[in-house]
Amino acid sequence: MPAFKLPLSGNVTQTINPWTMVFSPTTQVGEVNINLGNSSNPAAEEQILTDVATYGKQLGRIGDVLLILLEHFQPTRKLTAAEDKSIADLKRMLADIADVKGRHSGK
Repeated sequence: MPAFKLPLSGNVTQTINPWTMVFSPTTQVGEVNINLGNSSNPAAEEQILTDVATYGKQLGRIGDVLLILLEHFQPTRKLTAAEDKSIADLKRMLADIADVKGRHSGK
Protein backbone atom coordinates (compact mmCIF):
# COMPACT_ATOMS: atom_id res chain seq x y z
CA MET A 1 0.00 0.00 0.00
CA PRO A 2 1.52 3.38 -0.96
CA ALA A 3 2.17 5.95 1.75
CA PHE A 4 -0.23 8.89 1.63
CA LYS A 5 0.84 12.25 3.06
CA LEU A 6 -0.96 15.52 3.07
CA PRO A 7 0.92 18.65 1.93
CA LEU A 8 3.49 19.90 4.42
CA SER A 9 3.07 16.75 6.50
CA GLY A 10 6.51 15.21 6.21
CA ASN A 11 7.98 12.82 8.73
CA VAL A 12 7.84 14.13 12.28
CA THR A 13 10.16 12.82 14.97
CA GLN A 14 10.09 13.95 18.57
CA THR A 15 12.27 12.55 21.29
CA ILE A 16 10.72 12.67 24.73
CA ASN A 17 13.18 12.40 27.59
CA PRO A 18 11.57 12.88 31.03
CA TRP A 19 14.89 13.86 32.64
CA THR A 20 15.53 16.76 30.28
CA MET A 21 11.88 17.78 30.40
CA VAL A 22 11.95 18.07 34.20
CA PHE A 23 15.40 19.54 34.74
CA SER A 24 15.85 21.77 31.70
CA PRO A 25 15.65 25.56 32.24
CA THR A 26 13.81 25.86 28.89
CA THR A 27 11.02 23.48 29.86
CA GLN A 28 7.64 24.67 28.66
CA VAL A 29 4.98 24.70 31.34
CA GLY A 30 1.41 25.41 30.31
CA GLU A 31 -0.07 25.94 26.89
CA VAL A 32 1.24 29.44 26.22
CA ASN A 33 4.80 30.44 26.96
CA ILE A 34 6.71 33.41 25.63
CA ASN A 35 10.30 33.06 24.54
CA LEU A 36 11.95 36.40 25.19
CA GLY A 37 14.75 35.55 22.78
CA ASN A 38 17.95 37.55 23.13
CA SER A 39 16.52 40.54 24.97
CA SER A 40 19.09 42.91 26.43
CA ASN A 41 16.89 43.17 29.53
CA PRO A 42 14.70 40.05 29.87
CA ALA A 43 13.33 41.03 33.30
CA ALA A 44 12.07 44.38 32.01
CA GLU A 45 10.63 42.81 28.86
CA GLU A 46 8.81 40.14 30.88
CA GLN A 47 7.33 42.79 33.18
CA ILE A 48 6.22 44.90 30.21
CA LEU A 49 4.50 41.89 28.63
CA THR A 50 2.88 40.93 31.93
CA ASP A 51 1.95 44.33 33.38
CA VAL A 52 1.66 46.70 30.40
CA ALA A 53 0.84 45.13 27.03
CA THR A 54 1.44 42.01 24.98
CA TYR A 55 3.31 42.20 21.68
CA GLY A 56 -0.01 42.06 19.85
CA LYS A 57 -1.44 44.97 21.85
CA GLN A 58 1.74 47.00 21.29
CA LEU A 59 1.64 46.35 17.53
CA GLY A 60 -2.08 47.12 17.43
CA ARG A 61 -1.56 50.52 19.00
CA ILE A 62 1.30 51.28 16.59
CA GLY A 63 -0.96 50.29 13.67
CA ASP A 64 -3.75 52.54 14.98
CA VAL A 65 -1.39 55.52 15.13
CA LEU A 66 0.03 54.77 11.68
CA LEU A 67 -3.47 54.91 10.20
CA ILE A 68 -4.05 58.30 11.84
CA LEU A 69 -0.73 59.60 10.54
CA LEU A 70 -1.47 58.32 7.03
CA GLU A 71 -4.81 60.18 7.05
CA HIS A 72 -2.93 63.44 7.67
CA PHE A 73 0.07 62.61 5.47
CA GLN A 74 0.74 65.21 2.78
CA PRO A 75 3.87 64.22 0.86
CA THR A 76 6.05 66.99 -0.53
CA ARG A 77 6.63 64.94 -3.70
CA LYS A 78 4.72 62.31 -5.61
CA LEU A 79 5.22 58.89 -4.06
CA THR A 80 6.77 56.14 -6.14
CA ALA A 81 4.70 53.13 -7.13
CA ALA A 82 6.58 51.03 -4.58
CA GLU A 83 5.84 53.56 -1.84
CA ASP A 84 2.15 53.67 -2.76
CA LYS A 85 2.05 49.87 -2.75
CA SER A 86 3.71 49.71 0.68
CA ILE A 87 1.12 52.06 2.15
CA ALA A 88 -1.74 50.18 0.47
CA ASP A 89 -0.35 46.85 1.74
CA LEU A 90 -0.12 48.21 5.28
CA LYS A 91 -3.67 49.57 5.18
CA ARG A 92 -4.96 46.26 3.78
CA MET A 93 -3.14 44.27 6.46
CA LEU A 94 -4.48 46.50 9.25
CA ALA A 95 -8.00 46.23 7.82
CA ASP A 96 -7.68 42.42 7.68
CA ILE A 97 -6.48 42.40 11.30
CA ALA A 98 -9.44 44.57 12.31
CA ASP A 99 -11.79 42.12 10.55
CA VAL A 100 -10.34 39.14 12.42
CA LYS A 101 -10.47 41.01 15.73
CA GLY A 102 -14.10 41.94 15.02
CA ARG A 103 -15.03 38.31 14.35
CA HIS A 104 -13.39 37.22 17.61
CA SER A 105 -14.93 39.94 19.75
CA GLY A 106 -18.47 39.14 18.64
CA LYS A 107 -19.07 42.61 17.19
